[in-house]
Amino acid sequence: MSAAAEKETSSTLIYRSLRADILRGIIAPGEKLVIDALARQYRTSNIPIREALTRLGSERLVERFDQRGFSVAAISLESWRQIVNTRCWLETKALELSMTSRTQEWEERIVVAFHRLSRKIWVGLDTNVELRMEWEVLHREFHQALIANNGSPWLTEFCDTLMAHAERYLAISASSEKPFANNIEDHRVLMDSALDGDIKTATTALVEHYERTFQKVAAEMDSEKIAAAL
Repeated sequence: MSAAAEKETSSTLIYRSLRADILRGIIAPGEKLVIDALARQYRTSNIPIREALTRLGSERLVERFDQRGFSVAAISLESWRQIVNTRCWLETKALELSMTSRTQEWEERIVVAFHRLSRKIWVGLDTNVELRMEWEVLHREFHQALIANNGSPWLTEFCDTLMAHAERYLAISASSEKPFANNIEDHRVLMDSALDGDIKTATTALVEHYERTFQKVAAEMDSEKIAAAL
């Protein structure tokens, strides 16, 4: 492996590790990101850390302040509302496009993704980090499968970015004492209506699913705010 390829691999691994820790709330929203400290924590040099932070900044997961370095992007109820609204706008269109240009491969991908998700029970995921990570991957793969056939790499990329931001907020609920249930029926309705070609039912179900998620996470955010004030 060339020195350039090895450097790229190292930078990519650091980027993925930092990104995962931010999305799962291991590095808290608003937390300062000190390059020297991160280099020690992730056992690397300052250069891959700086490159990773710059890349995460382009995804709006990290904020940079002149003369003050980097910090994890803050979260807020207003931002959460905007993320959910935008996901609804984009993903309903992506789902509609996927359904109108349906293929057998797309249908099979949805069925397989649902099967894997349905076998992962939510109980215990609030205390078992490994199980929670497995559920997050399967949940993401199901929603990605629904819109995978939309035909627009740009639309897919925008949807993936919003999914990532939504995961930060889902981590709030997952880490609470009362995590929201893995409502597999929501996902079953999405699968069935998508496979049946019922665009209206599928897009309506997607919006309602995201709205329920918004309300549950918003309630957790309010609870944390009240607890912090006591």
